[in-house]
Amino acid sequence: MHNGAISETSIQLDAVEDSIRFERASSTSPSSPAQNGNPALHDPRLSVIIPTLNEERALGPVLDLLRCSGVWEVIVADGESADQTLRVAHSFGATVVNSKPGRGIQMNAGAAAASGNMLLFLHADTLLPTGFQSHVFKTLSNPNVSAGAFRLAIDAPRRSLRLVEKMVHYRSRFLQCPYGDQALFTRADTFEQVGGFPDWPIMEDIDLTRRLRRAGRIEIAPASVVTSARRWLKQGVWRTALKNHACIAAYRLGVSPMRIDRWRNPRTIH
Repeated sequence: MHNGAISETSIQLDAVEDSIRFERASSTSPSSPAQNGNPALHDPRLSVIIPTLNEERALGPVLDLLRCSGVWEVIVADGESADQTLRVAHSFGATVVNSKPGRGIQMNAGAAAASGNMLLFLHADTLLPTGFQSHVFKTLSNPNVSAGAFRLAIDAPRRSLRLVEKMVHYRSRFLQCPYGDQALFTRADTFEQVGGFPDWPIMEDIDLTRRLRRAGRIEIAPASVVTSARRWLKQGVWRTALKNHACIAAYRLGVSPMRIDRWRNPRTIH
C-alpha cells in the first residue's frame, strides 16, 4: 500500500509540474507582435481528422464527443472499410473522405480536405479530454511551438498499463516525440511546410514529429486522451510494448515501413 500511495503521489506531482510548465510555455501575451502575425490566433478553426478502417464499434463515441464540442469540422478519412464505418460517420454529420488504406495516406487526404487553420489527428478509438480545443489553441498560440499532443491514458485497470503511460509521458516530455495515439495537432500551414505525413502505413507519426521538431518545440498539453486498451489486452501488455520497440528499432536501422507493417500488422489496426 505504501508503494501504491507513493506512485499516486508521484503521478499527481508530475501533473502539477506539467501544468505549471505548460502555463509558462504558453504565456505569450495575446497582444504581442508574434501572435498578431499569426492569423490562426485571430480566427482559430480546428479540423479534427480521423483515419478509419473498419471502426464501426469504436467510432460512434468519439464522434458523439466531437459533435458536442463545437469543433470547426470533423473529417473521417476512410481507407476502404468493409463494415458500417461510413454509415456511422455520416450519422454523426462528419465529412467523409475516401482514400487508399494506410494511415499516412488517409491523414494526408483528410488534411487536404480540411478548411481549418489548425489540424488535430485523432485515432478512431481515442477520446479527447474535456476542453481539448482550449488546450490546442493555447499550445499553438506560442510562436516557438510547432505542434502539440496530449498525455496518454489507456482504458484498462492494469498496473502494467500505468507504467506504460508513465514511460510514454517521459518520452514525450523529454524527447519531444509523441506518437499518433496522443492526438497530434499543429497549424495547417506548419503541416504543409514540413511536408505532411509520409504515405506509410506505420511509423508515419515518428517521421512527422521528427520534421516538426526542426520547425519548433513540440509541447505536451496537461490533459490526457483516453485510448482503447484493445490491442494491449489482445496481444499482452509486455509483448505489445516489446513489439513496438522492435518496430521503432527496425525503422531507425533503415528497414522499410512497409516491411515493418507486414510484420507488425498482418491486418492493420488503427
